[in-house]
Amino acid sequence: MTTASQTTASSTQTEQRFDDRVAIVTGAGNGLGRNHALQLAARGARVVVNDFGGGRDGAGASTAAAQAVVDEIVAAGGQAIADGANVCDPDAVQAMAQRALDTWGRIDILINNAGILRDKSFAKMSADDFNAVVDVHLLGAANCARAVWPTMRAQEYGRILMTSSTSGVFGNFGQANYGAAKTALIGLMNVLHLEGLRYGIKVNALLPTAATRMTAELFDADSLRALDPSFVTPAALFLVGEAAPSRTALLAGAGTYARLAVVETEGVYLPPDQRTPEQIAAHFDEIASLDKILETPEGFAHVSRILTRAKQAEGRA
Repeated sequence: MTTASQTTASSTQTEQRFDDRVAIVTGAGNGLGRNHALQLAARGARVVVNDFGGGRDGAGASTAAAQAVVDEIVAAGGQAIADGANVCDPDAVQAMAQRALDTWGRIDILINNAGILRDKSFAKMSADDFNAVVDVHLLGAANCARAVWPTMRAQEYGRILMTSSTSGVFGNFGQANYGAAKTALIGLMNVLHLEGLRYGIKVNALLPTAATRMTAELFDADSLRALDPSFVTPAALFLVGEAAPSRTALLAGAGTYARLAVVETEGVYLPPDQRTPEQIAAHFDEIASLDKILETPEGFAHVSRILTRAKQAEGRA
């Protein structure tokens, strides 16, 4: 039930706009990427619609899908250019970034959305299938971030969005390659967030659940309607907006939006004479207890915490 206060709040909110912003969206010929590109353009952004145009497994290449999205944007009065760079090719990605600069003079937003699937159980998965998926999702995102990073640093403004997945952080059978790559993107987000802060670069992650050509065969008709990709795009636009947070991972799908947090338990300090597997087993319930959890802002903060605790326990603090 919508309350009067909720109705008033939503009616007075200022529309989030992207006028004069330049965005690159990879894998934007279909599904989520297409929705992201269309909505960015509808809100004023000038968009590089990137799509290598391959199949779900990465085979083949065509710019037709990207050009169709560009045509749709232009027909609606927006500005866009199509690009067929393979995100696994650093030179092609650099050329894509240069095209954006040559055309519009800046790059404000990068949405790393390009992806492929080659699902098999780990016992049956070839090294080629594992590496191909990691190359597109992880190395492709790094290639694109590297291509826009100098520009964003120089202009002291940037928004980078990684597309992660519950298949990695929670796990899905048959997706060792995909899950590994998608979870690695959370790590990449964490580090780039720290390195980009002083330059006005904010880095976030989106974990979508949507019916796309990569997932359509997994759901029934009712679920497919609930998982329309358009329900995910609002989270993407929020995370690349001017007032976006940074180092934030949002799950989005079927109208539900939630934040993913990486936390640690408070843990148990064991004195030197108790640092054995047997003592860890004896204290494991307390070690694993989620009664007290911590969300650590960076790796060194964890190191500082455990060293301080050791000093206090040993009377050296």
